[in-house]
Amino acid sequence: MADASYPEDLLYHPEHDWVRLNGDVATFGVTWFAQDSLGDVVFFDPPEVGREVTIGEGYAEVESVKAVSDVIAPMSGEIVEVNAALTDAPEQINDDPYGAGWMVKVKLSDPAQKDQLLDAAAYTSQLD
Repeated sequence: MADASYPEDLLYHPEHDWVRLNGDVATFGVTWFAQDSLGDVVFFDPPEVGREVTIGEGYAEVESVKAVSDVIAPMSGEIVEVNAALTDAPEQINDDPYGAGWMVKVKLSDPAQKDQLLDAAAYTSQLD
């Protein structure tokens, strides 16, 4: 399992999801806090490429030894890529939540939604 971290170059949704922006495409994943709370992830049920996602709504499911949880979209847009490697190795969500454990890439429909997200300091302050 990865050590606790919250990279400064990411933006965070209060529901424990992160965003890495690259122009009008964003990569989504779950934070260290989320994967730690879930425990060992044993299954990732990805969404389909082409699906529209809406900020604040579930777009995928992860199953852990503790529970099945929805993954919440931190921004809105169309899924353009899914991390297929997680199908065979969902434990990457625990091992490397900000790297190999990324979940989807989304072409953003409203890039200004980034202004609703938190920086690392604001996100971690709400965890206490």
